[in-house]
Amino acid sequence: MNTEDFSQRVLAWFARHGRTDLPWQLDPTPYRVWVSEIMLQQTQVATVIPYYQRFMGRFPDVQALAEAEQDQVLHHWSGLGYYARARNLHAAARIIRDRHAGRFPGDLEALLALPGIGRSTAGAILALAAGQRHPILDGNVKRVLARFHAIEGWPGQAAVQKALWALAEQYTPDTRVAAYTQAMMDLGATVCTRANPACDRCPLQADCVARAGGRATDYPSPRPRKALPLRKTRMLLLRNAAGEILLERRPPAGIWGGLWSFPELAPGDRLEAGCIERLGCEVQLVDEWRAIRHSFSHFQLHITPVLATTDGRSAVVMEGREWLWYKPDSRDELGFAAPVERLLQRINELQ
Repeated sequence: MNTEDFSQRVLAWFARHGRTDLPWQLDPTPYRVWVSEIMLQQTQVATVIPYYQRFMGRFPDVQALAEAEQDQVLHHWSGLGYYARARNLHAAARIIRDRHAGRFPGDLEALLALPGIGRSTAGAILALAAGQRHPILDGNVKRVLARFHAIEGWPGQAAVQKALWALAEQYTPDTRVAAYTQAMMDLGATVCTRANPACDRCPLQADCVARAGGRATDYPSPRPRKALPLRKTRMLLLRNAAGEILLERRPPAGIWGGLWSFPELAPGDRLEAGCIERLGCEVQLVDEWRAIRHSFSHFQLHITPVLATTDGRSAVVMEGREWLWYKPDSRDELGFAAPVERLLQRINELQ
């Protein structure tokens, strides 16, 4: 199959079966496309849509996002995971405000200089919002191309990725780039799916090497698996006489960076002594709840919630900007990781 035939088949399929009513498609400005592309990294469309709609309602343009506090941005990202995406989105918005006069950059190099934007994301923004010819290589496109050519190996390997980028460049047409880009993403998301691909509905089926060999699901090769290590921690759910819960802001980088969480205790730390040393207050143990697990891409976190009370407000906590006494039913816009938010809801139900 030649290059033009490939793109024409994909475009013809898109005209009949492609998705055209996704929220970011209705007004595909660079800002709206950018937010959607960042949210869609590592996350399914169905999950993203309600988050996207709330986010755009609160931050309708790049200026609104740049003027917001990080807590507000993380609040509207809470539960979506991979929080570095939100921090980078916020940082990039401020760079656009300060260095680009609030105007979204319209060239590839300027986009690549922004935090959190890689080659595929930059290409998607310019293709979908401006019709510029740039190839993309998100997970869906990788899967379509890897199967069509039966490319062996995990796409994270440099040689495999180079081969896939060459194919993405080869097949991207000079015209109707926005439609083709969306079509390739849709084809991978709705037909050439990871499991149970609907090969009989694929416009490329007649020339797909993986299908011809009966090995569609063998491509692309999965990431080499290794056992995820288990980490254990205890989270201190400390309530004062006013019914407020003590929260601590996590460091700006790393797991849950910049989010508000509960103070943590190592599994072997003594509760009373640890709180006097670190928080400067005496506490009384109330209960220790059953442990919960939370999965990250590279480890499993085993969390044991420890419920305790204190009669006073610690001087250490009162003086620190990274500490907060928080009402569980508060409407403040703060960012919480999913397990922290669930624990706050549980505390609120007890009161």
